[in-house]
Amino acid sequence: MTDNVHDHSMSIKRSADEAYLIAERDGFALLDIAIDEDRLKSTLDNDSCGAFVCFEGRVRNHNNATSVDSLTYYGYEDLAINQGRAIIEEAKKRFEITHAIAIHRIGALEISDVAVWVGVVSAHRYPAFDACRWILDTIKADIPVWKQEYYEDDSSKWLSNNG
Repeated sequence: MTDNVHDHSMSIKRSADEAYLIAERDGFALLDIAIDEDRLKSTLDNDSCGAFVCFEGRVRNHNNATSVDSLTYYGYEDLAINQGRAIIEEAKKRFEITHAIAIHRIGALEISDVAVWVGVVSAHRYPAFDACRWILDTIKADIPVWKQEYYEDDSSKWLSNNG
């Protein structure tokens, strides 16, 4: 009996509710079901904040000149959560933000599915915009998530999360 080495990296070991609680508390989690943007946004509601900025990264139907049918994200949950927590902590030090939350999907995704969501609140708009972009770029560079794209001709290709 052989075990696919990637099976455990396509799903999370926690419940979705636990993942949302981790994201709320620590700022980052992986999720293997559709991201509930409204739930995340409501978590960031804060009367002292005049700015809310979010980014939704969606699966597109192409990569460069190649048509994409779907993709699968693979990730290592515990390491991703630890690194994500550090990214959010660093963002709070670098930018004048009140809180930030990011969730990255893993598993099979279809065209237009939300793959990553980042939300930031702060007293003013500029820190929120700057932090949101920095958090997204750092997640893409540092979080242990990879993707496999599937193309119209039935081929596939492994890419880094920045690919």
